Amino acid sequence: MASTTPDADGVRLTYDRAGDGPAVLLLHGWPGDRQDFAAVADRLHADVLRPDLRGFGESDLHGDPSAAGQVTSLVHLLDELDLDRVVVGGYDVGSRVAQQLATTHPDRVSAMVLAPPLPGAGRRVLEPTSVEEFWYQSFHQLRLAEELVDGSVPAARTYLRHFWEHWSGPDFTVPEEHLDRLAAHYGRPGAFTASIGWYRAGSGTVRRALTEQPPARRIGTWTVVLWPEFDPLFPRAWADRVGEWFSAATVRPLDGVGHFSPVEAPGAWAEALTEVL
Repeated sequence: MASTTPDADGVRLTYDRAGDGPAVLLLHGWPGDRQDFAAVADRLHADVLRPDLRGFGESDLHGDPSAAGQVTSLVHLLDELDLDRVVVGGYDVGSRVAQQLATTHPDRVSAMVLAPPLPGAGRRVLEPTSVEEFWYQSFHQLRLAEELVDGSVPAARTYLRHFWEHWSGPDFTVPEEHLDRLAAHYGRPGAFTASIGWYRAGSGTVRRALTEQPPARRIGTWTVVLWPEFDPLFPRAWADRVGEWFSAATVRPLDGVGHFSPVEAPGAWAEALTEVL
């Protein structure tokens, strides 16, 4: 059953929590919600926490949508639930937020399982094949994006269907009821605009890739990176610089699936999370 908790700056997060054992925090992507990890959670013998991030799903739509703002909410949530240290899993937006959490609060993260994006793409994001994929991040900077999509369930469904079909692997078909649920959330007035606040805050891959530099101190958290075979956004060649940002990361190929790997391959995610647990 969903629960909510207020953040220190007045943002309420909605989350699902179930199971017993070590604590696991699972962070979804765009355009998704906390249900992205539902099938993964069902396979874990753990105390699993799945929140909707700020600006997504049933959580509040206001507040700082950047990685730093997301971490503020998550740390407050962990405090409210008396969870000292957690294993964190995340992909897409959730991957970036997990990395921020491990960077700023390493004492709260015992291990991570991540899927792209990871740092190190660099100017490869400007190659023609990449520009063709990342057009939406520039589009999300325009007021036109919200004028065309925000407040319309049919428009949200059409827009989201494109990404769920184009970014997924060749053997995955997005269920219609999955699109129905997401469209109902993203189609509420203000909801789509809130979700793309992530990109407007400068958190998208293109902006980050062109400015990020390897840190003086790498993330030391034990990390397993699951890199999908058919993610059109993040070619496997881009895994070559992970070691410049992480000191204890292992990159593993995740064959047969695309960008939405927790939905497409929940068993592989559960296996990796069980390993680090």
